[in-house]
Amino acid sequence: MSNDTFDLIVLGGGPAGVNAAIVAGLFGRRVALVERSLEIGGALVHTGTLPSKTLRETALTLSGIRARKLEVDLKLRHDATVADFLRHQRTVATTERDRLEGGLNNFGVQVIQGTGRFVEPHTVEVEAPPKASRTVHAGVILIATGSSPVHPPEFPFEHPRVYDSDEILSLAEMPRRMAVVGAGVIGSEYACTFAALGVELHLIDGRDTLLPFLDAELSQELARAMEWNGITIHRKERVVKCSAPEVGEIEVELASGGILEVDSVLVAGGRRSNTDSLNLKAAGIAPGERGLIKVDGRFRTEAPGIYAVGDVIGFPALASTSMEQARLAVCDAFSIPFKRELAALLPTGIYTIPEVSAVGATEEELKKRGEDYVAGKALYRNNARGLIIGEQHGFLKLLFRRSDMKLLGVHVIGELATEVVHAGMMTMICGGGAEELNHACFNVPTLGDLYKVATYRAQISRDRPDLLAGRA
Repeated sequence: MSNDTFDLIVLGGGPAGVNAAIVAGLFGRRVALVERSLEIGGALVHTGTLPSKTLRETALTLSGIRARKLEVDLKLRHDATVADFLRHQRTVATTERDRLEGGLNNFGVQVIQGTGRFVEPHTVEVEAPPKASRTVHAGVILIATGSSPVHPPEFPFEHPRVYDSDEILSLAEMPRRMAVVGAGVIGSEYACTFAALGVELHLIDGRDTLLPFLDAELSQELARAMEWNGITIHRKERVVKCSAPEVGEIEVELASGGILEVDSVLVAGGRRSNTDSLNLKAAGIAPGERGLIKVDGRFRTEAPGIYAVGDVIGFPALASTSMEQARLAVCDAFSIPFKRELAALLPTGIYTIPEVSAVGATEEELKKRGEDYVAGKALYRNNARGLIIGEQHGFLKLLFRRSDMKLLGVHVIGELATEVVHAGMMTMICGGGAEELNHACFNVPTLGDLYKVATYRAQISRDRPDLLAGRA
């Protein structure tokens, strides 16, 4: 095998690409990973998953939100600079990047820095600065090039105080007033983070429901919590004009006629797959809307031997799901028994304040398909650990099939929701329900004990609904 011929070429060094390369290397395949940036890690490390979550943790620490019920003074340090705010995020990013690079080195993955483009279905030309190029070949190619923020024409992104969701990490100074345009996952997360730091926050979205894919009760409670934390949500609104002078306040004009005067604007209005530079036509692949690549259940594209995973194939476009997709694609390509199928249940984790997480069916979905179900809910404020951490808005809601009390859905809002959800997810994966949750013993005080209460209440709701009449 020549130096330019590999078993697998991975295009993109984000979470999906790195995990694909490591799995293939683990099982003895010769792998090349092509990454256009100087550093691997992609959105996971540098612009998305870890940065936004690390900033959230920093905001919670500086603001003292977690200590609202404690007799201590942890108010936001008003002399904290933007550099202070971002320092921990940069430390986490550097550490995670080094960890990923170590994994690639351990399994013999050759990292090629440059921009890859197809010249034939299984041949990729890599252009590296300033003018160097290299042509590589492989029987299997995995496309994992991620996505980039969409830039709507109404916004002057060349202005130093108008940001997209990748650029917000280059924030020069902490704003007093900010408009976040787009109340999707990214927009909602950043809105909560900046509001926690005392920024006057306006969240603008064209829908009348916050994160409508969530169970309606979670969506409503999250909206209440965000407003309680000082966020003004402008529903069923859109921005028609953004005037940003070199000096002074930015004016955001809404379709309703209202005008918001702010110091900075974050536009989180969707993302587009990074496929434009790949020359997919040469590979025999026709991208769809926003550059999305169509795949089958094994993540195979229409071109034999070429796979695609992560943001380039669309929803859910999460780091966790992208990594799982990548592992399955590699195992399918090389008949590796390490992973044979994608998990039927994939959790959603949203790092707003409070956190939201869910797996399985929502109440609305169960009603739509005519499923006879029963719900049980446990409030954080009635849980010893919830009282300790001072959580005001949290609850766990479990949905069971009425006939046999099998668990059908888990919905959590509150501190550590993205951790709490996993016990329910594993119960569902194993086909369990109320019997298994009743049998289990959870540590006290922990949020895990919420499962006991929610399960008891669901059973009482089914068998003795009179006992719950008028009770929260």
